Amino acid sequence: MKKNVATIRDVAAAAGVSTATVSKFVNGAQRFSPAVEATIKEVIAKLGYRSNPLAASMITGRTKSIGLSVLDVGNPHFTSIVKGANRVALAHGYTLLLVDTEENPDRERPLLEALSRRVDGIIMFSRMLESEMDWVMELGKPLVYFGRLSRLEIPWVISEDHRGAYMLARHLVSLGHKRIGYLRFPRSRRDEERLAGIRACLAAHDLELTVYEAGAPTAAEGERVCSSIMLGAEHPDALICYNDLIALGFMKAAQTLGFKLPEQMSVAGFDNIEYGQYTSPALTTVDLQSERMGVAAMEKLIAAIDGKPATSATTIEPQLILRGSTIKRQA
Repeated sequence: MKKNVATIRDVAAAAGVSTATVSKFVNGAQRFSPAVEATIKEVIAKLGYRSNPLAASMITGRTKSIGLSVLDVGNPHFTSIVKGANRVALAHGYTLLLVDTEENPDRERPLLEALSRRVDGIIMFSRMLESEMDWVMELGKPLVYFGRLSRLEIPWVISEDHRGAYMLARHLVSLGHKRIGYLRFPRSRRDEERLAGIRACLAAHDLELTVYEAGAPTAAEGERVCSSIMLGAEHPDALICYNDLIALGFMKAAQTLGFKLPEQMSVAGFDNIEYGQYTSPALTTVDLQSERMGVAAMEKLIAAIDGKPATSATTIEPQLILRGSTIKRQA
């Protein structure tokens, strides 16, 4: 025989309160006296009552879900951001809904518009230019953006890419490298800040920068472009890659071609993904504090959902991680 499921009316009757009181207590919409709350908790436990999330959302106007849009869930940098954001979401009773735009700007708008109907707020990455993003203001939900914004009034979280790039370039200069290259990913606005940081450092030391381009921020692309760089007339003696994935793919291909790393070339990246410490040589990188970025963005969004004041911009300081892929240049 099927067991009857306890309803909110059963709880109210057993606790001697109204159904509205039980509803407000269960959904955290109002606090009551310790005695009343203790009685309701005891009855809920005794009857095994479980609230209906859909019904709760109709009462409170909230879904208790938060959307997070990332550019490539296969990139460990974004995985770490999701991990940090999810930890904060769970601590505040929210469920995280994730969408992956797969580095395709054309997918961003339809995915985010669909997501906005299911969540209380959204944290987003984008490959779109800021001038093309006015539509996000029409989503009608609190937003937090990863990256620097100059025109749209959306709170944002950034890593200090310019500073991190400057630190990395200065490290290579201190090792005696003179011919330094940067394998960039120009579709990313963060790439501009990294390029500017590297150039600023090299200019201060009267050094020129050789710039190469990657078509995607992936290990496969690092592999693909390696031969054109390493087998050219004169390859650089140090190469900074847009991210760790490109760097790891590049190093694998360079070693397959017969080059010794880092003896013939120092290589470095950005993001400090976990795999970088297990390669041979282990990868020197700039740690952009991915998990902390996720934590900061989620805390900022939950504050906005709750109507609390929050800073418009949060900057996460980078850290230089030195490993075996960069060594002193041999004279």
